[in-house]
Amino acid sequence: MKTESHQLNVIFLPYLSPGHLNPMVDTARLFARYGVSVTIITTHANALTFQNAIDSDFNSGYHIRTQVVPFPTAQLGLPDGAENLKDGTSPDIIGKIFYGVSMLQGPFELLFQDLQPDCLVTDLLYPWTVESAAKLGIPRLYFYSASHFASCATHFITKHKPHERLVSATQKFSIPGLPHNIEMTNLQLEQWVKTKDEFSDLMNEAYESQIRSYGTLCNSFHELEGDYELLYKSTKGIKCWSVGPVSAWANKGGEEKVTRGHKEDFAQDSEWLHWLNSKQNESVLYVSFGSLTRLPHAQIVEIAHGLEISGCNFIWVARKKDENDNGHIFLQEFEEKMKRSKKGYIIWNWAPQLLILNHPAIGGIVTHCGWNSILESVSAGVPMITWPMFAEQFYNEKLLVDVLKIGVPVGAKENKFWTSLGEDAMVGREEIAKAVVELMGKEESTEIRRRARELAGASKKSIEEGGSSYNSLMQLLDELKSLKESKAAEKTNTKI
Repeated sequence: MKTESHQLNVIFLPYLSPGHLNPMVDTARLFARYGVSVTIITTHANALTFQNAIDSDFNSGYHIRTQVVPFPTAQLGLPDGAENLKDGTSPDIIGKIFYGVSMLQGPFELLFQDLQPDCLVTDLLYPWTVESAAKLGIPRLYFYSASHFASCATHFITKHKPHERLVSATQKFSIPGLPHNIEMTNLQLEQWVKTKDEFSDLMNEAYESQIRSYGTLCNSFHELEGDYELLYKSTKGIKCWSVGPVSAWANKGGEEKVTRGHKEDFAQDSEWLHWLNSKQNESVLYVSFGSLTRLPHAQIVEIAHGLEISGCNFIWVARKKDENDNGHIFLQEFEEKMKRSKKGYIIWNWAPQLLILNHPAIGGIVTHCGWNSILESVSAGVPMITWPMFAEQFYNEKLLVDVLKIGVPVGAKENKFWTSLGEDAMVGREEIAKAVVELMGKEESTEIRRRARELAGASKKSIEEGGSSYNSLMQLLDELKSLKESKAAEKTNTKI
């Protein structure tokens, strides 16, 4: 792929986790569609999850390619293909993958030197790329795959530390500095905010590198959280471009919605699709906890009973457990029971979420409040039952429930990654059933559904020509082109 001298040449470096990788690949594809020469740098196993889309774009005439570096799986004693945090089946394996990512800095930087880009777009978890960009004399854009709201909340909590003045971990405090009164508890905060450890050092370094970046590229849109977009800009004092929802913008085709983020073909004409087609509009609840959440057996049992008690139709993406695991046997039996009653359907391991959310039978989602799932649900006009687990997900719940008012909380109380969840259920079947009835009952959720539909319309307009995200992307590309031209002019003047 030859890059013309006047064409912008941009490198995208996504972090190796689905919530970071997928939106950055979508954004890279958008850059290519609007005339940029794009290179996505990743590892072999991660490239396989999106390569079909890149090949399709390339064959359509866009300047886009993938550059692969080897992941040190053998060196770290990892299973073959374990190159993404979602592949971590134990704390030990997750730790090794996390360390393996840090070992890639050298190979990544060699590629930067070889490719001589005009701009680096890198994930927040690669703070060292600020220095890489400075060495190359080019701008580094910090790709933020979470909400403006979460960034602002984190900023003011780490700055003012209101949680440190509390008597107990369950006592509520208001987050200072926000346009809305948002109350949280100590238990809902990320561990790195409360305790100084290796990860808190990385996150502090990441946020410090953000301030030294040329600007931030954010997967959001102005109509969704405009107040917090403005607060983000004024608080950080750096440029920011909201270009989301990138999943809706980059994956408009039916085939793209089926294959996004998965290396294997997923038959569109599947049994689950026939099951969905047999249901009335907005009568089915979609249940998905994302790619990084593993629930204890006791919690799986509570979810199953809660869904059954609610009487609502549901389609549930569940992980396939080891054959000898009680959780797997229980779910198999529950699956058979639901097939007989035709009330529920279980999809094992992975599902084409974009396709499911946009199906007319879907009337709601139980979500872990990951930002990508939220944006995909908003774009489809689907209201949410919020069940945050870890990271910034509790902030996202507050945005959905208290600010946008398109979510019903299930009552999750503590911010914990699955490796430290323990064996007990976090939320009981009664609470689950109550939230399902509140969201899926037509009379109870009239206003929530109206607001969800309004936001869906706004999200579609934002990515059309003249929309807020469209304009934001065009302004950014124009600015990057001007920087490239100025740099070229300086070189010419120096030679003269």
